[in-house]
Amino acid sequence: MTESPQSLTGTPGGGAAAQFALSSDLISELLTSMRLRGVRYRRVHAGPRFGLNFDARPGRASFHFLAVGSAVLRTEDGTVHKLSAGNAVFMPHGGSHQLLSGPDIPVRSIDSFDAVSLSDSVCDVDACASAGPAPGAIFFTGSMEFDLGGMQGLSRLMPDVMLVDAEGKRYPGLMPILTSMRREVCAERVGFAGILARLAEVAAAMIVRGWIECGCDNSVGLAAALRDPRLACAILALHRRPGHHWTVAELAAECNVSRSVFADRFQTTIGVPPLRYATELRMLLAGQWLAQDTLPIQSVAQRLGYTSQAAFSRAFKRVTGRPPGASRDTARSKAAEEGD
Repeated sequence: MTESPQSLTGTPGGGAAAQFALSSDLISELLTSMRLRGVRYRRVHAGPRFGLNFDARPGRASFHFLAVGSAVLRTEDGTVHKLSAGNAVFMPHGGSHQLLSGPDIPVRSIDSFDAVSLSDSVCDVDACASAGPAPGAIFFTGSMEFDLGGMQGLSRLMPDVMLVDAEGKRYPGLMPILTSMRREVCAERVGFAGILARLAEVAAAMIVRGWIECGCDNSVGLAAALRDPRLACAILALHRRPGHHWTVAELAAECNVSRSVFADRFQTTIGVPPLRYATELRMLLAGQWLAQDTLPIQSVAQRLGYTSQAAFSRAFKRVTGRPPGASRDTARSKAAEEGD
């Protein structure tokens, strides 16, 4: 019996269908592909009155954890979020923002303060006035490239500010991590900087997981497909075996529906045909393996199931508009600029 398109529709944000679609396998696949690259953390001591400006950094996410005191987070559009000790914020889009002790405080770029290295990726910043009292607030902040691998399209659907409140209702299990971070920030035990960096990465992953488990705020496109139990099966298969050159019939079989119903539902939900999505996924992964993992072009071609390097190069250029070698050269130039 052929299923109707209506029978493929999951319940947005809840219900048994959504729970099936957001299975542990799918979420694990997403979090396994998540990488935080080029991470740079600061532990910041701020005075009773402070205004710290964080410039826009397209392509880089920001993470802030307030260990001591209170603060106001003000985003580029003027939206204000009140923070108290124990709150964490993940900002996936790299927009400019400010951390302040109050709404009318003058701001100064965080990059203008002297920093003392604590480890390879963590430095200490004293933003207190030289003659001022003890810090009014202590932050642990980070800037990083936020990479979700083949699921990178999801990051564009995330809200500008993902705030973990004191109760952490959306993020069960995260509170102990943040409590440990607060302890490490304040106690300054041996090796605390490295431990803080690792805890911050776990916290970021748990925030992303919480957003997905709550239905991705009912976003459309790929997020909607992940809430659809049948489409989610096909997406999981594509991401697990990107080197297999799938047919629409094979993907429909993964979902236990007819070819025509699957193809129509896939394009309606995601906006592209299944095989185009599969090709774009392969080229997205290829670009990451070439630029970030520095794999040889031949190895990438073999991993993605191409019979020759030439065939892979033609496909890569057709989808991305440039040859595979250009991705690696761009990445090397960018790394050199960041290192200067």
